[in-house]
Amino acid sequence: MNRTATPAGPARPGFLWAVPAAVFFGLFAVVPLVMVAVLSFAEWDGLSGPRFAGLDNWRTLLDDPVMVKSLWLSVLLTGLGVLVQTPLSILLGVWAAGRQRNRAVLSAVYFLPMLLSIAAVSVLWRAVLDPNLGVPAHATWLFGDGNLFGSQATAIGVLVFVSTWQFTPLHTLIYQGAARAIPQVLYQAAQIDGAGTVRQFFHITLPQLRNALITSVILMVVGGLTTFDTVLILTQGGPGSDTTISAYYMYQKAFKSFDYGAASAVALLLVLVSTVISLIVVRLSGYDKMRSTMEGL
Repeated sequence: MNRTATPAGPARPGFLWAVPAAVFFGLFAVVPLVMVAVLSFAEWDGLSGPRFAGLDNWRTLLDDPVMVKSLWLSVLLTGLGVLVQTPLSILLGVWAAGRQRNRAVLSAVYFLPMLLSIAAVSVLWRAVLDPNLGVPAHATWLFGDGNLFGSQATAIGVLVFVSTWQFTPLHTLIYQGAARAIPQVLYQAAQIDGAGTVRQFFHITLPQLRNALITSVILMVVGGLTTFDTVLILTQGGPGSDTTISAYYMYQKAFKSFDYGAASAVALLLVLVSTVISLIVVRLSGYDKMRSTMEGL
């Protein structure tokens, strides 16, 4: 395999090393995305042949109040997920990176939700929060009438809680690894200067977790905007259309209305929104200007 040498450091692997990954990405990411983009300008019921429809699908979606509402709900759920999961993940990640007693056992127990599928977690919490047989039915003093899926506010709260319960461990791992990579000499110098634990956390730990924070937030944004399983199993978009996020709206268009052209338009719109938000996060954070100290290896 050819390797190109640079005068400033060791040789870089040749471009052929990237061919397998590029082919895989092209077949399973680029090609489907192009097909979805083409279908977004066509009418197709899944049985007859696609028929070119121009911008009809896009006009219909923009005029549909449920679609506009679903997009705002997707952004709202994503924003709430970031606001709730980020501080929890940082605190748990920094704690798990320490050397306190029983840390390994407690961390292993806490990470169990990450091993379960989204469908399994949603079914579990649907049973636990069932208004007739679940916990709310026996704790009306806390949950009122017990139907947490009966209003938009409580239904959104359930979705945020379930997502936080399952995905916080993943982001905790990110922060745990980043916290362990912080040089201990920084904390030793801070202790000599008289800085306490809280001051060390805000002036050393948080700044050193910047890269991990940006990565975690981008993952939350992309994951939040494409959430589907949780809504399908827990709320089915209800009550009414109060939790019909864009991914669930796409499912309704494709598999209930058999309007694959409109569903493709929704999918493409989600890709565009996710990309724009991710680029904004990268640009505002300056992450695109950061360079690894191992560049070239």
